[in-house]
Amino acid sequence: MSVKNFIPVRKRLFVGLLGLSVLGAGALLAGIWFLAVNPSRTLFDQILLISLAGLLVGGTVIAAFGIGGIVLTILYSKDITAFHGPMRIAVNLFFPIVLVIGKIFHIDSEKIKSSFVEVNNDLVRSRALKLKPAQILLLVPHCLQNSDCPHKITVNIDNCHRCGKCPVNDLLELRDSCGIKVGMATGGTLARKYVQEYKPRAIVAIACERDLTSGIQDTNPIPVLGVTNERPFGPCFNTSIKIADVEEAVRFFIKEEEYETLACSH
Repeated sequence: MSVKNFIPVRKRLFVGLLGLSVLGAGALLAGIWFLAVNPSRTLFDQILLISLAGLLVGGTVIAAFGIGGIVLTILYSKDITAFHGPMRIAVNLFFPIVLVIGKIFHIDSEKIKSSFVEVNNDLVRSRALKLKPAQILLLVPHCLQNSDCPHKITVNIDNCHRCGKCPVNDLLELRDSCGIKVGMATGGTLARKYVQEYKPRAIVAIACERDLTSGIQDTNPIPVLGVTNERPFGPCFNTSIKIADVEEAVRFFIKEEEYETLACSH
C-alpha cells in the first residue's frame, strides 16, 4: 500500500494536541526535578518528588512512543502491534490534558473529539480484522427513532414497526441481511450491557462526537469504528445517519469471502 504524504487536518488536530500534552508533561517533569534537587528540601520531600518524577518519566516516555505509533500507523495505513500498548496509554493517560490544552487555545472540544474519532478509525482500519457477522455489534443511539413514534424500542429494538420514518428500519434491514448484532442504547450503561451480553470482537458505533469518544475509550481494547450521526434538529433529537457509511463500516470487519455470500452485499 502506498504511503500517504500527509496526515489530514482533522486528524492532525488531535495528534498535535496529544504531542503538546506530552511536552507539557516534560516541562512539569523538569519542574519536579528542579524542586527535588533543591538542597533546601528535606530527604523525605526529595524521595517523594524523585519517585513522582520517575512515574512521570515512565508515562511520558511510553506516551511519546505511543504518539509515534499513531503517526506511523496513519501515515503507512499499517498496524504495528508493538505500539498497541503505548498508543493506548498515550490516549487514555493524556486525553484529559488534550481537552485542557484545547480549552486554553480556545479550540472547540467537539472538534477535538471529532479529530480523535477520525484518528481512532484510522488505527482500527489499519488492522487485519476479518470476522464473522455474529461477532460484530452495531450500537445505535435512541435519538435515531422518530420522536413521534409511539413504540418503545430501547428495550427491544424489534418493537420497531418499520414504517420507514426514521433510520431504524434501514439499520434493522442491515442487521437481518448481514447477520450482525444490534443494540439501541440510551446511554453508556446500556451500551456496556450490550457489550457484556454479546461479547463482540468488533463494534460499529453510531453517536455524536462526545458519546463516540467516551464509548471508544470505555470499550478499549475492543476495536470500534465510529460513525458520527447527523443532527439537523440539534443534539439527541430526531438524528439521522448515512446508511452507506454504516454499511461500509460493517463490511470492513467481515471476511471478504463471507461478505460476498450475504444479502447485504447486493
